[in-house]
Amino acid sequence: METKPELNNEVITSSVSKTKKVKKQPILIIEDDDKCEVKSITDICENIELIDINFKKCVKGYHLINSSSINETIWEDINAIIFSSLGINIYSKSDGSHSSGMDINCSLGRISNKSAKYSNNKKSIDISSYRLTTVCSEKKCGTPSEIIEEINKRKNFDYYSFIVRDETDKENISYDWLLIPSNYLILDPSSYAWEPTIGKRGKNKDAQVGWNTNEINGCKMSITFSMSSQLWIHIEMTEEIKKFIVASAVVENKPKYNYIDLLDKLTNI
Repeated sequence: METKPELNNEVITSSVSKTKKVKKQPILIIEDDDKCEVKSITDICENIELIDINFKKCVKGYHLINSSSINETIWEDINAIIFSSLGINIYSKSDGSHSSGMDINCSLGRISNKSAKYSNNKKSIDISSYRLTTVCSEKKCGTPSEIIEEINKRKNFDYYSFIVRDETDKENISYDWLLIPSNYLILDPSSYAWEPTIGKRGKNKDAQVGWNTNEINGCKMSITFSMSSQLWIHIEMTEEIKKFIVASAVVENKPKYNYIDLLDKLTNI
């Protein structure tokens, strides 16, 4: 199965008074031997600008009463609100469940929500994923084929929905929303060559302590046994990856209300 993004196509929207040129968001083409399915968020929401507007509204609304950054659990709720506001039907949500895999099932497809923080001056991010102790650990290192099979078995969703933040500015937090097909090259474990990670010091010197891969356009995967054999995905923010950014927002990290204020303003209690 191969996924290809068609990006930066320009479309013309017109009204009685004017013609407006806008950038079309990525179209995600999922191909296999039997069919070619074309689906993107803009196939369901014709108002492209509304995607960015409602993302900004939700992020700023959250920070009206919260100073903590948006994590995965919060992002699931916010993402569902955004989808609903765009006319995308929500069939089910995990509601903060810690089980791996799909978080939102909607008319766009099945979504896995992840949050991350930019590093290296917004040049890269690291995404934490499955704990793989069932197939690899200090006691039984496993094999690349077993690891790949286990990862893909748990991948019961169509898209990753990443919210990535930058907190280098003490007064503001900036957020980017990326929507990427789950089988995209750098997110597919079978795209990489896996090799053992060997300890270099202490009690684990010369012993296998995990797995690591080669790099594809600066991206790679790794597993460390001492960290519950958790899969980590390192993503370089190349121009190709940036094309999957659906919306962005910058918010002042100074809440204006607390829960008491909010209740007082909205009710007569």
